[in-house]
Amino acid sequence: MKIFETDRLEVRRITEFDKDNFAELITNPVILEKIPVKPASKEIVADRYAKAMKIELSDIGMKKCFFGIIEKGKDEVIGLALFLINDIKRQELGYRFRPEYWGNGYGTEIAKGMLNYYFDVLEATKVTAGANATNEASVKILSKFMKPIEEVYNEEQNYTDIRFEISKNDWMNRKGII
Repeated sequence: MKIFETDRLEVRRITEFDKDNFAELITNPVILEKIPVKPASKEIVADRYAKAMKIELSDIGMKKCFFGIIEKGKDEVIGLALFLINDIKRQELGYRFRPEYWGNGYGTEIAKGMLNYYFDVLEATKVTAGANATNEASVKILSKFMKPIEEVYNEEQNYTDIRFEISKNDWMNRKGII
């Protein structure tokens, strides 16, 4: 099930063929240190994978949804697009890619595609995102589209999260110039 596409990428539901790449995206320490979160256990991987394969379009915006990102014309999952509901019940975007796909402009492309989907399809009024302050690439990507609204220190994981947001009105005004 395809959710949306960009010039080079497609976002689709996770399938039974994606298990290894899905697991890498939630357990690889190189990926997770950028977020930062701890690698998921085998049990958590199995649970999230099973849930991801059952997600329906109607779930987006209602609960945490993981979708696979693939390059057009290929089947291999290279990243995850995460449609989230944050702690204050706002819609939030997230993404991550396998390290061999970093530096190709895919983060910018998927963030823009997700914002289009949130506002054009889901009719969201506001979308948020967060990035570890030391993850310069994600901070740069999110700053292209959204405004930083606060920095929050996470004591448990010992990092500072920069919180971003954009309203539908601001997105529609910027859309023509991005």
